[in-house]
Amino acid sequence: MDQAFDDWIGRTREASDRVTARLVAEYASVLNDMSGPGQVPAGFHWCLAPDICAPEDLGRDGHPKTGIFLPKLPLPRRMWAGGAVRHLGGFAVGDEVTRRSTIADITFKDGRSGRLGFVTVEHRYDVAGETRLSERQDIVYRADPAPGATTPPPAAAEGWDAIASAAVVPDATQLFRYSAVTFNGHRIHYDQPYATGVEGYDGLVVHGPLQSSWMQNLAAGIIGHVPRHFEYRGLSPLVADVPVTVEARQDAQGLELRVRRDADGVVTMKGRASD
Repeated sequence: MDQAFDDWIGRTREASDRVTARLVAEYASVLNDMSGPGQVPAGFHWCLAPDICAPEDLGRDGHPKTGIFLPKLPLPRRMWAGGAVRHLGGFAVGDEVTRRSTIADITFKDGRSGRLGFVTVEHRYDVAGETRLSERQDIVYRADPAPGATTPPPAAAEGWDAIASAAVVPDATQLFRYSAVTFNGHRIHYDQPYATGVEGYDGLVVHGPLQSSWMQNLAAGIIGHVPRHFEYRGLSPLVADVPVTVEARQDAQGLELRVRRDADGVVTMKGRASD
C-alpha cells in the first residue's frame, strides 16, 4: 500500500502571512497564564499561513479535503500525532513570513486500534530569505471506531520531581478560540456530536499543538527564552474540562515535559526541550 502513495512524497506548496500585533495578542490571550517570555510566544507559528479552502473543498471533518495537498489515504480520521520544532531565530511584529511545506514521508503500520497511516510534513518558515523556524509535523490517519468499541485505558504515569508546573483546565471556549486564531476547522475541537458520535471521543478534543504550546512556553519560562529544539508526541486524547498539570523536570539531555491528567495520572502528551 505504501508504494501507491509514493508520488505524493516531495509535493510542496508555499503560503505567506504577516505577524501582526493583533494576531500575537489573540494567541497570547488564548494561552493566558501559560504565555511565556518574549514578544512572540512559543508556538505562535501555528497561527501563520493556515490552510484556507472554499467550503466545497472541506472534508467531513472540517479540514481541507485529503487529495488536495495531503494524500487521500483509505482511513478517514486524522489527528496531529506529534512533531519537532527548531527555532533558528525569533519572529517580530511586522515580519512577512513565507511557509514552505513539503510531504516528506508516508508509511503504514498496524496498531492496537487497527491500521494506521502516517504522513510526515516538513515546514520551513522564512523571513526575507532567512529561515527562522523549521518543523516536522506527524499526522496519523485511522479508521472510524467500530460500534461499541472500547479502548483499554492507559496506565497512570510515575510521579515526577518537577522543577516547574502549571495547572490548566481547557474548556470549550479556549478550544474554540484556539481553533479561530489558527484557522483550524477540525470539528473534533468544537462540534461535540461529531467528536463523540462519529470519531468516538469522550468529548471535545484539546488540540495537539495547543498542548505542545503549553509545554514549549513552560520550557521558555525556565530557560528564559523560546527553546531552540523541541520535540513532542501525543500519547492519549485529552478532552475539554479535564484538569491537567503541565510539568517539567531536568535531566542530562535538557528538559523533559509532559501534560498529565490530574484525576488518573495519565499523560496525554510528552515533550523534550533543549538549547
